[in-house]
Amino acid sequence: MAAVLMLVFKDPILGLVAGIQLSANDMLKLGDWLEMPKYGANGTVTDIGLTTVKVRNFDNTITTIPTWALVSDAFINWSGMSASGGRRIKRSLNIDTTSIHFLDEQEQQKLIQAKLLKPYLAARHEEINLWNQQNGEGESVLNLRKMTNIGTFRAYLNEYLRNHPRIRKDMTLMVRQLAPDANGLPIEIYAFTNTVVWAEYEEIQADIFDHIFAVVDEFGLRIHQSPHRERYSLPGGWHRTIIRYWRGK
Repeated sequence: MAAVLMLVFKDPILGLVAGIQLSANDMLKLGDWLEMPKYGANGTVTDIGLTTVKVRNFDNTITTIPTWALVSDAFINWSGMSASGGRRIKRSLNIDTTSIHFLDEQEQQKLIQAKLLKPYLAARHEEINLWNQQNGEGESVLNLRKMTNIGTFRAYLNEYLRNHPRIRKDMTLMVRQLAPDANGLPIEIYAFTNTVVWAEYEEIQADIFDHIFAVVDEFGLRIHQSPHRERYSLPGGWHRTIIRYWRGK
């Protein structure tokens, strides 16, 4: 009889225990943004019951999750982000590695006209000249330090973000290189907006990357793009494939 009762009341008992754990550990409350891919949930918690938790997804569908599953399985509660007032941007763009090179004097003079780059270029120029005077030998680039267009590009993006009115300065902000692969050299933007409102966040992120894509050519860099293949049929059953690389200047 005890076994039968345990089977009948399994979900309510598990739900009761899970509810106590959720409440005691402040893991979830009404109004929280919950994401649980296993159950297809991504939205606002509207009800926490003894046996189920209801989530209104952003497409206005309702997902019902067993309460005990929130203790036994992993889920993401985005309420911490909402409370912080900042939403993370973590996106990269791939640079064509064949466009990376040392800056010549003409390029440096062009880039120093940019207000955001003046302090960086002046400091780097002084540092590199001093090092070359003390350690450089001959004219070979292998014996000298020089500024690169990719390093200057990263410095510019860092200053651009630090001066952007919608980016939080009191939260983590960096522009970093990731490991290169067949798609080029990823340059990642890692920063936080000063809003957690979804539509505003997307607008800020798009505005930043609009600017980045527009200025990348000023540094002599190109965005990596996969080749476009075109196949033509020839007489005799032969085929010819042409690979076109779509690049900027």
